[in-house]
Parts: sequence; C-alpha cells; structure tokens
Amino acid sequence: MFDFIINKHKYRHIHFIGIGGISMSGLAEIMLNEGYVVSGSDHKESIITKKLENNGAKIYNSHSADNLRGVDLVVYTDAINIENEELKAAIKLKIDIIDRASFLGALMKNYDTSIAISGTHGKTTTTSMVTEIIKNLNSNPTILLGGQLDDINGNVKIGDKKLFLTEACEYKANVLKYFPTTAVVLNIDEDHLDYFDNIEHIIKTFKGFVNNLNSNDKLILNLDDENSRMLLNDKRENVITFSTKSPANYNAKNIIYSLDGYPSYDLYYNEKFIGNVELSIMGNHNVSNSLAAIAASVENGVSFKDAINGIKIYKGVHRRLEYKGKYNGAIIEDDYAHHPTEIKASLNALKNSCKGSLYCIFQPHTFTRTKLLLDSFSKSFNNADVVIITDIYAAREKDYGDIHSKTLCDAINSNGGNAFYLKNFSDVCEYLKKNLKENDMAVTMGAGDVYKIGEALLEDK
Repeated sequence: MFDFIINKHKYRHIHFIGIGGISMSGLAEIMLNEGYVVSGSDHKESIITKKLENNGAKIYNSHSADNLRGVDLVVYTDAINIENEELKAAIKLKIDIIDRASFLGALMKNYDTSIAISGTHGKTTTTSMVTEIIKNLNSNPTILLGGQLDDINGNVKIGDKKLFLTEACEYKANVLKYFPTTAVVLNIDEDHLDYFDNIEHIIKTFKGFVNNLNSNDKLILNLDDENSRMLLNDKRENVITFSTKSPANYNAKNIIYSLDGYPSYDLYYNEKFIGNVELSIMGNHNVSNSLAAIAASVENGVSFKDAINGIKIYKGVHRRLEYKGKYNGAIIEDDYAHHPTEIKASLNALKNSCKGSLYCIFQPHTFTRTKLLLDSFSKSFNNADVVIITDIYAAREKDYGDIHSKTLCDAINSNGGNAFYLKNFSDVCEYLKKNLKENDMAVTMGAGDVYKIGEALLEDK
C-alpha cells in the first residue's frame, strides 16, 4: 500500500499529469503549501492552472518526457492511459508513480479527522454545505471540493492537520482507496457503466468502502435510498442515519417551500425537535443533502446551532442550479446534472419556481452513459416544456457511432416529451433569443461545456 507522510519521506518534487483537473489541482495546491516542488501538465490552460502557476507550480501545456526532469513522484488522473508519453517515461526512468485516488487516500491519513462524502449524486453540494458550516470555526479545516465555491475562492482551502474534508468518487472503484474517520454515503445509483458491470457491482464497491472503516470510525447513511440501506450491518457500530421519510437519527419533517422554491424543515435528532432549517438553494434533493451535511458536522463536534446557520448561509456552488442572469426577462440557470436521477431532481426544483415555460438545454455526457441509461434518460425530462439536445460530450471516450443525441430525442418524445436536436451552440442561442419570454426559464444542463450557451446568450443581451 502506498504511504505518504508529509515531509517525512524521500519525495521532494511531485509532478501531476492532468494537473488542471478539479481534484488534481487541489492536491497540487496542498503540496505547494507544504513546501514541495510541484509541476504538472495539462493540454488546456485555465483559471485553475494559472492560479497554480501564480502560487509557484511549473505548468506545461503539453505532455512530454522532458517535463519529468528532477521529478521523484508522478501522480496521474483516471483520464490518463498507459500510452501517455509522461507516464511511459516515468516507468522507463523508474520514477515512482501513483494514481490520484491512492495519493488522496494516503494524504487523508495525515489528518486527525477526515470526512469523505461519497455517493452517486450530491457529493459536491453536500461537501460544499459542510464547508460552509465548518470553514470559519476553530478547527481550521483543509478542504478539497469537486467544484468552485466562492466562499473559499475556489476548490481548495488549506488548513491545519486536525480536519480534512473531501469528496469520495466511486468511479473505477476509487472509494476503495480512501480511509476516512467519517464516511458519508448519500445514495447509490447505476452510473459509470463503462467501468462497473451493474448495480450489484457498484453496491459491492461501496460495501468495500465501508469495510475500510475502523471500528471506532463513523458511517453516515441515507435511509431514503434503497441501495444505501444495503450497507447496514448489525455488526457495525457508529452508524448514523438520516431521512426525510423514515425514523432516523437525523430527520427532516414538515418540509415547506417558499415562493422562490427554497425549502425549509423542522430538524429532529433522535425524535427530539432541534430547530427549523432554512435553505437558500432549491430542491427537495437538497433537503436530503443538508441533513447529511448537518450529520457529518455535528458528529464531528459542531453544534446544531452552527450547523443550521451554515446551511442557511450556503448559497450554492458553481454549476449546481446556479443562477446566471436574465435575458429578456427570462431566468438563465446552469446545472451540472448529467445522470437521469440528477436531471429529474434539478428540473423538479426549477419547475417549482418557474412562472413561465421551462427550457432545458441538455448536453449528454459520454457515449456509454447515454447508451446504457437511454431508457432512464427518456423519462427524466417530464418537467421541462422544451428540451434541446446538443451533441454528446465525449469526455474520455471515443465515438463508435452506436448512439447519437437524435436517438435520445426520439426516446424522450416517445415518452411524451418535446425534444429536438441542435448541433451547434450558436443555433441554440438563436433559438432561445427568438423564443424566450418574460417569466420563462432556461437551464443549460450537463457535465461538459454546455454552460457556454448561457454565457454567450447573456453576453449578447
């Protein structure tokens, strides 16, 4: 097993292949702060890579064996394959190499307390909620986010060694490489089927994650999620549960919504009323996320009062039901949802506050996900009045021609939807300019670059 004790080993110069990634950049920033020489490569220059460069990292905009001069440890992302020039060079030069998840798991052990937020959906939002709760408390936490949060000026907060907060992604069974003192499982759903065989394989992976916990570590579970309930084990102590429906340690009762679609609820702990919780973001799914955030915080020493105040202050993370502006009186939103369950939840939240027609501009993310979850996707857009589908965002995959966005449109329409395909972002912008009216709402949705449509529309108003 790979071990990494900060400043107590042979490594001094760490190179990150794919340093511009949201998690990789956070790890690189932590290493910079600890005094390491940090370099990294990424094909795309970004705000993230520029920030790292300003903080002292050496950034290369191409992959080359020459980038490894003086390097004694290479960290690489899941998107990097064995044919990568730098990875091959590192192997040839016998430089130590480690994948991102294993490095993160080893880094986690440097902290007295570590909280890992896992689950198919809601990780970034819930981790951001916990961040809002704990960021100004005496603990001075170190935090890694999978998104950009304004209140910490990005995706990472550097603190001391007492508390470490991070997301725990299940892709390629990465959760098996994490060893937190508190593990949160928000939900378990069918996704990443380019790696996992089926839902049973995914559940088995989460069981392995839970089995990493020591007897005195804490497991926080969502009782409303059928697959998460399968992780319950009578032999395990320190299991904390939350629910909006069933008796649990943390319960949300009497949920109501404001005219803007923001929920509030009565918080109960072990059937005892604690207080009223107000959210400043939309969605019933975020009631569940807030319960998980409160539980993770309180179980690690935060008062209920501070936890409730943090939830109220939390205004959301970028690309999660993010308000972007107005065009001709229509509200423009952006959302990262790229899975059927997430699409349903986000559109339901938006529909509750939309006073006109709801337009959804969806960019499918990866060919595998679109193909294998096609039936579920086809039933996810019922709350949208108009659905515009753009080309599939390939991400890490190749197009083998066996799935197309037009196929998704046909599937949506066969289930009573109103979907059509537009290839070019510019055509989507022109359509919206002609059709958006006062009180309408348009949401760009997907994990790729679909957000550029809303930005272009607002720049042209």
